[in-house]
Amino acid sequence: QVQLVESGGGLVQPGGSLTLTCEVSGSTSDYYAIAWFRQAPGKEREGVSCMSSEDDTTRYADSVKGRYTISRDNGKNTVYLQMDGLTPEDTGVYYCATDSTVIWLRDCPLAARGMDGWGKGTLVTVSS
Repeated sequence: QVQLVESGGGLVQPGGSLTLTCEVSGSTSDYYAIAWFRQAPGKEREGVSCMSSEDDTTRYADSVKGRYTISRDNGKNTVYLQMDGLTPEDTGVYYCATDSTVIWLRDCPLAARGMDGWGKGTLVTVSS
């Protein structure tokens, strides 16, 4: 099972940007999809973006579409989440997660169930 370590969180003003990094201990062949989730205080964990390892298909939650971009550097076994136009509603702990059991083609998972590898998260706070 892959090990995941997130970094890049912090305090940012509304309208600002952050780039989160997820370092993956294994290779892209160790999982079929990778995704970013977030959890705000008192709320359920929600998927914000994902990518299929089979064909690089990406998806975004409606709440972040047009503002977030997921990307991957296979040479560094690293996945990024570029976040622009941040609002206080984007505040939360952001987690990187992988699915190593289901092959995703032309799709990828934004649901937490079924993800079998999780990092410990990085806190993003959007506030003035």
